[in-house]
This record gives sequence, structure tokens and C-alpha cells, in this order.
Amino acid sequence: MSDFFVRVSHFSFVQNVWMIPCLPLLGALIAALGARRLRSSSHVPVVAGIVLAFLVSCGALFSTNPTEAPRVAGWLSISNLEVPIEFRVDGLTTMMLSMVTFVSSLVAIFAVGYMAGDPGYPRFFALIGLFVFSMTGLVLSNNYLLTYVFWEGVGVCSYLLIGYWHTRPAAATAALKAFLVNRIGDFGFALAIFWLWAVVPGHDLSYGNILNGSTLAALPEAAKLGIPLLLFWAATAKSAQIPLYVWLPDAMEGPTPVSALIHAATMVTAGVYLIARSMPLIALAPGVQVLIAVTGCATALLSASIALTQNDLKRVMAYSTVSQLGYMFMGLGAGVSDVAQLAVVAAMFHLFTHAFFKALLFLASGSVMHAMGDVIDMRRFGGLRRRLPITHLTFAVGGLALAGIFPFAGFFSKDEILLALKSASHSAAGQGWGWVYLLIYWVALVTVLMTAFYTARAYFMTFWGPEKLPSPDDPEAPRTEPGSGHGDHEPHGASQDETHGHDHVGEESPLVMTLPLVILAVCALLAGIVFGPTPRFEVLARSIFGLTHPFEHHLQKTFGWELLGHGEHGFDLATAGISTVGGLLGIGLACWFYATESSIPGWLATRFRSLYEASFNKFYVDEVYDWVVVKATWALARICEFLDIYLVDQLVIGIAKLPRKLAKDLLAGYQNGLIQFYAAVSALGVAVLLFILLLF
Repeated sequence: MSDFFVRVSHFSFVQNVWMIPCLPLLGALIAALGARRLRSSSHVPVVAGIVLAFLVSCGALFSTNPTEAPRVAGWLSISNLEVPIEFRVDGLTTMMLSMVTFVSSLVAIFAVGYMAGDPGYPRFFALIGLFVFSMTGLVLSNNYLLTYVFWEGVGVCSYLLIGYWHTRPAAATAALKAFLVNRIGDFGFALAIFWLWAVVPGHDLSYGNILNGSTLAALPEAAKLGIPLLLFWAATAKSAQIPLYVWLPDAMEGPTPVSALIHAATMVTAGVYLIARSMPLIALAPGVQVLIAVTGCATALLSASIALTQNDLKRVMAYSTVSQLGYMFMGLGAGVSDVAQLAVVAAMFHLFTHAFFKALLFLASGSVMHAMGDVIDMRRFGGLRRRLPITHLTFAVGGLALAGIFPFAGFFSKDEILLALKSASHSAAGQGWGWVYLLIYWVALVTVLMTAFYTARAYFMTFWGPEKLPSPDDPEAPRTEPGSGHGDHEPHGASQDETHGHDHVGEESPLVMTLPLVILAVCALLAGIVFGPTPRFEVLARSIFGLTHPFEHHLQKTFGWELLGHGEHGFDLATAGISTVGGLLGIGLACWFYATESSIPGWLATRFRSLYEASFNKFYVDEVYDWVVVKATWALARICEFLDIYLVDQLVIGIAKLPRKLAKDLLAGYQNGLIQFYAAVSALGVAVLLFILLLF
């Protein structure tokens, strides 16, 4: 036994971080290859692999030297190009790994109960393991090219999981939409990599080579602007920013655990991570930083406006994710001058806390679906707080965190982003951008009120008021086309999610589903106090947990951190007060409108019908895309088809027929088989030749 502890004490978590992506991959392979034998136990190797990956991540997180040199695992040779497969372990990496594997572990455990009885159970968990493998590999990658490889892996896994029920047209369409929109962003990432390869010393695409002072200073001026712009282009697709956010709400067609993974811990965080990792490079282009902040602000406001009127509980959470991602980009875009370090800390801390409360809200929504027979339209149920006490309380915790109410985690991270925006309005004043950041700051405060309102609206519509359960003859029940559902257990009027049958409609979810909810609720409550990046509550945190704003200190161990500007930015009581009042006001209005029967929402919808219909129909963005992109592409394809068939094909066919036509119509008449005719023609030919010779 003593030898065992000696071996463990000498085990280097940092040097063995390759185990983090490999363990979920191994679990996925076992689940896929052993599907027939494992069947209903197919989740065991995947859950075990992700949990073990989390333990290794924690070991790396608490290592004494997290900035240790990267572990080189091998080389990938492509023609004459050799790409090192190596991992970088620093503060940003270990924070992301711990968050991704922790949330993924809880989501996978929740899925054990949620997906029970599904005919594709082994395939589902194999894809989950592959998804976690791709995301952890992306975070660990030490060069842009390897990051791109895992970036594409995350995209493929999301396509397979969103379209998990591929027999449903809606799911197949949503998966294809997500795949194609993300390919647009991936094209920008590929262009950035090609440009970097052309301008960096030794064609070395590693972060260590690119994100250092000498390389950044030597970059051409065009590259200092163009490469950050291309990286942001890539991030807008992965992290669902305007104009490439349209795929994320439709991703609700996948199973709820998939939604929780995509929205909380994996795919949508990849774009934010890429910008944060590349911040020393992004900081070279202040104009791009302003663009990032403006895009995030517009995305947050637009998606929050849409979420105000949606009736699908998961779709409200989806637009909430888009809005919160907008906040993260606002934070990253505020990283100008001496605000750079504060901005990165604020954005990444919001990513960190958002993973907990957004995973909680999605899984709680899944618990509601589980109890309501897969119905998710909030008009068809209500007053569920007594039937679903655990789901009710945990959803309330997640909602308060999302609304940014003290002392929940969202209060701390949202407040940091607002502080970064306000600080940027002062720091960028000399460059002429100060008024832009100040405007974004006030729009972000308005969005705080909207966020609190639509979150509380979803909560009160679901859990308060008279008890109401779904009914097939409900006049508000959405009707589905025959055969559009999954399997034979589709409830009449099932909305937009999975339809595998449940035996306990109207009852609280089993322990395997409620336990992850409770754990995430605790994290959503305490994460801000324990890990807060500013010292405002350091006395409380130190006295209870022995910690002092460890999040900021840990990110300081990130490679290239010293290149980012740093200044003193104290606690802004006015900002915290205004945002808290806005959050409480939003919750109060939602309580007034939806906690009990009220005619006010209907009156407002009638009074402002045009605004209501625009929000309810998602401002017709999908219709615009359909006309501008889909139908325009279809029309171009039809024109190309016409030209191909009636111009190119006919031209090729005509050229091929020309020798035959000449031979048949012009020369065939002379081939009549009469010797006298051939002799006469020969004589005439000789005479013509002689005449030509005599003439010349």
C-alpha cells in the first residue's frame, strides 16, 4: 500500500494531461464496439472516462507548476509539413479543462436517466465521449493547426448529436444547418492559419512562437489587422454571434443533454476560448476589438429581445445562451490598453460561471420535459413546483444566477464585464472609441433587465399559477405531422424535442437526474463567492474557503499574459447597484405578469402587436436568410444547371458531332463506289495541281 502512495505522489498530472482527451475517447470506443454486449450499460465506460478525465484535470489544476513545458506526444507529417502534436498546460488550459470535464460528467450522468430506453443508447454515449474528447483536445492544443483539427472534430460531433434522431426531418435539417453555418466560420479560421504560416518565423504555428513580443512586433501591418479579424470571423460561428448565430436555437432538436453540453461546456465556448487565447494578437488591432464588443452587444440585445416572447422552454434557454455569449464577447472586446487583463478575466469568468447555471437550466428543462411526457411548450403546463420540488428549486437557483442577483455566480461575472466596459470607455477615449464602449455599457445594463425578465417569465410560467398538465385536446398544443416523431411513443402535439416514452409522467425525475441538478445548483450559488476574480469579498472567501480571488491569480499563469495591459480597476458600486436594481425590476415585472393569472401580457401583445410578432417570429432573421442565402443559392444553382445543360453540354456535344456531320453531309456523297467517278475526280485533282504549279 505504501508503494502505491509513493507512485501516486510521483505521478505528474501536467506531464500526463494526454490522458484527459484519451479517457473519454477510450470510453467512446468501448461503448461503440461493445454496444451489443453492453446495451443498457453502454454509459458506464463513457461516464467513467469523463469522470477520470475530470480527476486528472483537477490534478493539473492544482499542480505546483502549471506553466510547465508542454508534453510532446508525437508528430503529424503532411507532405513536407511536420505538425507537432503537443499540449500546452497553463492557467487558461487547466481552468477550461476542469470546467469542461466537470460539467460534462454531470451531463453524462443526467443522460443515464434521461435517455433510458432509447434504442440508440450506445450510439448516444459513444458520441458524447467523442464530443468531450474533441473539446478537451481543442483546449489542450499547443498550436493553431492542431486546434483547428479538434475544432473540426467538435463541429462533426455537434452535427451528429444535433441530428441524433436523424429520421426526424426537423432534427436532420437542424444538424445540417449547424454544420453548414459553422463551415463558414471554419473557412475564416483556415485563412488565418494560412496567413500565420506565411508570416511567422520558421512557419511555426505554436502559441509559444506566435504569442510572444518579438513575433508580434515583427508581423506586417496587414497581418496585425487581418489575422485578428479572421480569428473573430471563426469565433462568430462557433460561439453563435451575429450574423452566424442562427444555428444555435435550432440545435434544440437534439436531446436535452446534448443541448446542455453544447450551450454550457463545449462547442459554443470554443470561440470565446480562441479569442481569449489569442488576445495578445487580437490586442494589436483596436478596431477589431471594438468590432468584437459591438457584435457581442448587438447579439446580446437581439437574442434577449427574441427570448422575451418564446414559449418553448428550451428555446428561451437557447436564446439566453446566445445573449450571454454576447456578454463574453463584450468583455473580450473591452480589452483595450490597460483594461486587457481585466477584460479577459471578466469574459472567462463569465464563461466559467455560465457553464454551471446554464447547464443547470437546460438539465432542469429536461427534467420538466421528462415529467411532462416530452412536452416543452410552457403554455401547456404550469404550477409544477409541488410536483417537481427539486427541479423547481434548482431551476430557481439557476434563474437567479442567470439574472445576476447577489450572491449567485452570475452577479459576480456579469458585474466584471460591466466594469471592464466602463473602464474601457475611459481608456479608449484617447483613441476615439470611448463613446462606443460607454454606449455598449448602457445597452448591456438594459439587457440585464431583459435577461431577468425572460428568465423569471420562464420560471413563473412553468412552476407557478394553477397546476396544469399537458392535454392532447389543448387548443394551444402544437400539432405534428404524422411520422415526424421518434418511435411509436410520440405524444400528440409533442413540440421540438425527443419523444421516447416515459412511464412516470407528472412525477419528479429519478435520483440519477436530480443529483446533477443539485450539484450544479450549489456551484451556481457559490462559484462567484469562492472564485471571484476581484477582492471585494476576499475576507469572506478566505475565512470560509481559505481562498482569495483564485480565478484571476490562476489566469495570470497563462502564456502571454504579461503582454496584456494591466491597470487598477476597483469595485464600482454604482454599476453593481444599477445592474442589481435592473435584475430585480425584471423579476418583479415577470412576477406581476406571470405568477398569477393576468391580462397584462395579452394586452401588451395586442397594444404592441408589430413588436410582439417581430420578437415572436425571431425578427424574421431565418426568413431573411432563406431569401438572401438559401433561395439566392438555389436560383444560382438553377441558372448554372440551365447553362450547363443548354450551353456547355450542347457546345461539347456539337463539337463532338461536327466531324461526323462534315463527313456524312459533305463527303459521303463522293463515296459512291463508281471507278469512273473516282478516275474523273483524280484527273481533275491532278489538273488543279498542275494549274497551281504553273500559276506560281
